Amino acid sequence: MKKTALVGLMVVTAGVAFAAEPSAVRQTRTYLDRIKSDDPAIRSVLWVNPRALSEAAAADSRAGGKAPPLNGLPLLVKDNVDVAGLPNTAGSMALKDNVPAVDAPVIARLRAAGVVILGKTNLSEWANIRSSDSLSGWSGLGGQTRNPFDKARSPCGSSAGSGAAMAAGLAAAAIGTETDGSITCPASINGLVGLKPTVGLVSRTGIIPISASQDTAGPMTTTVEAAARLLTVMAGSDPADPATTEADRRRTDYAAGLTPASLKGVRIGVMRYAAGFHAPTDAVFENALSALRAQGAVLVEIKEFPDRNAIGGHEIVVLLTELKVGLNQYLAGTDPARVKTRTLADLIAFNRQNAEAEMPLFGQDLFEQAEATRGLDDPAYIKALSEGRRLAAGGLDRLFKDNQIVALVGPTVGPSWLIDPVLGDRYVGGGAGNAAAVAGYPHLTVPMGKVSGLPVGLSFVGPAWSEAKLLSLGYAYEQAVGP
Repeated sequence: MKKTALVGLMVVTAGVAFAAEPSAVRQTRTYLDRIKSDDPAIRSVLWVNPRALSEAAAADSRAGGKAPPLNGLPLLVKDNVDVAGLPNTAGSMALKDNVPAVDAPVIARLRAAGVVILGKTNLSEWANIRSSDSLSGWSGLGGQTRNPFDKARSPCGSSAGSGAAMAAGLAAAAIGTETDGSITCPASINGLVGLKPTVGLVSRTGIIPISASQDTAGPMTTTVEAAARLLTVMAGSDPADPATTEADRRRTDYAAGLTPASLKGVRIGVMRYAAGFHAPTDAVFENALSALRAQGAVLVEIKEFPDRNAIGGHEIVVLLTELKVGLNQYLAGTDPARVKTRTLADLIAFNRQNAEAEMPLFGQDLFEQAEATRGLDDPAYIKALSEGRRLAAGGLDRLFKDNQIVALVGPTVGPSWLIDPVLGDRYVGGGAGNAAAVAGYPHLTVPMGKVSGLPVGLSFVGPAWSEAKLLSLGYAYEQAVGP
C-alpha cells in the first residue's frame, strides 16, 4: 500500500518528500494522477474536484510564515457532506444533481485552514441505513468500493471510499462520517487512524443525516498526529447545530498535547467483553496490550458491560425515527429545481421506480420502517432514546468511575471479509464502539497489526470531550509500535 503521513507542513508519500513551498500543485497533481490510474480498480472516488489544481495554486501563493495550518493539504471528503460546486448524493441516483451552493460549516473550516479538496468519496449508500441487508461500500452511483489490501474483500462502511482511498494512497487525508462504526470500521479494516469525535464537537450542518443523537464527522488519516491536526481545525460551535453549543469551549489544539510518554502510569480498561471473537485477532490484541504495558500503562481487566446487548434494540428505534425527521429537513433545504425527491417517501418511491439500478442487490426495508415512524414526540422514541443513553452513557461512565480508568481499549473489529452480494456483510467482532456511538462519546482506532496480511485496529474509547486524552494515548502507542 502507498502510505501517506503529515509531517509538519510536508506530505511524505511512498518515500517521496514534497517540500512545503511550492508543493501544493505538485502534490495535488500527483494525487489526481493516482486517482485516474489506480481508482478504477477500487472505486473509492465518486467525484473529482475540477478546481483542485486552482485551489492548490492558491495554497502555493499563500505559502510562507503566515500560511494557514493545513495549507495545501490534499483532502478527500465523503459524499454525504456538502461541498460547494460538487454533487452531494449519499451514493443515490436520486441526488445525482444535488449540487450545494455553499460548503457545510466543517468544510468551510477546513478551507479556511488551507486544504485542497481533491474530490468526494463513494460510500455505503445512505450511509448503510437504507436496508438491513445493505452491502458495505456499495452505492447505486458508485458501485462497489473494494479493499486495496485485497480487492475481493470489503472496505467496510459506510465511509468505505474514504478508507479505501487513503489505503491506496489517493489523498493525504480524508473526512468520514459516523453514526455507529462508519469511521472506525473502515479505518480499522484499511489500516488507518480514524476518530469519531464526541457528538457536538464538530458541526453536522450540511451533512446528509441519519441521527441527530449519534451523527458526527471525523478525520481518517495514516497517523495520529494528522488526525489531531485535522480535528483542531474541524472542531467548533455552529449556531445552526444546537448539539455544538459547547464545542468552542471544549475544543483545543489536539496536536499540541501529543507526547510519547502519555501512557506512563495511566489506568486503562481492557474490554474483554469486546474481544474473544476471533483467535488470530485476539493474538494481535494481546501484542498490543503488551506494548501498552511496556509503555507504563496500568491495564485493568473488564470482563462485562452490563446490559450492553440491550442497547441495539433501543438504538434502532432512535435511528429510524431521527432519520425520517432529519432527512426530510435536509431534502427540504435542497434546490427543488435539481432535487425532485423532497421527502423520505419520495425517495422510497424513486427507488421502486428505479429498482433495477438502485435495488439490484438489496431493498429498502429500513427506509420503509423509518417512514412509518411517528416523530420526535412519539413516546416509543422518547423511551428508546432515554433507555439507550442510560445503558450506553451510564454504563460507560460507571466503568470509568468504578475502575478509575481514563479510557477503554479493545479490538475495533476483525479483519476484512469477502464481498458477498448474496449473503451480505459478515462482520467479525465490532463490539468495542457500539456503546460509545449511542452515548455520543469519542472513539479512536489506530492500526494494531495484521491478520493474514489484513489490517486490524485497536480502539480507544473515552468519556465525552476526551479527544485530547485519547489522541495522546493513541499517539504514544503508535510511536511505541511503529508503522
